[in-house]
Amino acid sequence: MVRTLITFLAIAGLFALPLQARADRLLVFAAASLAGPLDAAAAKFEEATEHEVVISYAGSSALARQIEQGAPADVFLSANQGWMDHLAALGHIRNETRRDLWENRLALISHDGGEEVPLTPELDLGELLEGGRLAVALTTAVPAGIYAREALASLGLWDQVKDSLAEADNTRAALALVATGAAPWGIVYTTDARAEPEVNRRAIFPPETHSRITYPGALIAFARPPAEDFLAYLSGPEAQAIFDEAGFDMAVAP
Repeated sequence: MVRTLITFLAIAGLFALPLQARADRLLVFAAASLAGPLDAAAAKFEEATEHEVVISYAGSSALARQIEQGAPADVFLSANQGWMDHLAALGHIRNETRRDLWENRLALISHDGGEEVPLTPELDLGELLEGGRLAVALTTAVPAGIYAREALASLGLWDQVKDSLAEADNTRAALALVATGAAPWGIVYTTDARAEPEVNRRAIFPPETHSRITYPGALIAFARPPAEDFLAYLSGPEAQAIFDEAGFDMAVAP
């Protein structure tokens, strides 16, 4: 009888080990534009806590749909409020943990260098393209693309370029098109332009031309306990300093 109990406990212990390992491994779904500073912040968090942080980057729309379909994420970091609202309405996030973490700006970039471009209704953006394409994230789904469309429409420039777009799955993919010269011009976040030496920032869109660019974060409904510590860390001074260095602004109340 004792031997049977010991055997049972040993088997139970074997099954418990993987579960414990998974409890200390966090899966973070994050907007592609956060790559770089988020990796650095996660590494600092890992050093301090010994929890493992795995980050999956993509467009916020793609990540939200994966969470909606049951992807086992612990934390969602979106590049706009809309996709976080979408998951909240479906009960996929813990609303009490939701918070705005960072803000960003929108930039016009080019592969070749040159003077600053005046972003006014008088700009002939179609002529600037010279038959090439304007690289943007998906303008109907991905936050960076949605902001770009808003900004262009606000300036009366959308009709000039709507048929000359090179739409990418996320802002970093749009950035890569300009960096490689596949597209001569593009619209990305200012932090993207800052992180890529092969592109030139030619203008920053006035904030009144598009919705406020904020990055909300929240825990997924069934997030593991260490996820709370990670989200709290991202709100703290050490992580904020990392994002400040990358060009992000700390989110402030509207």
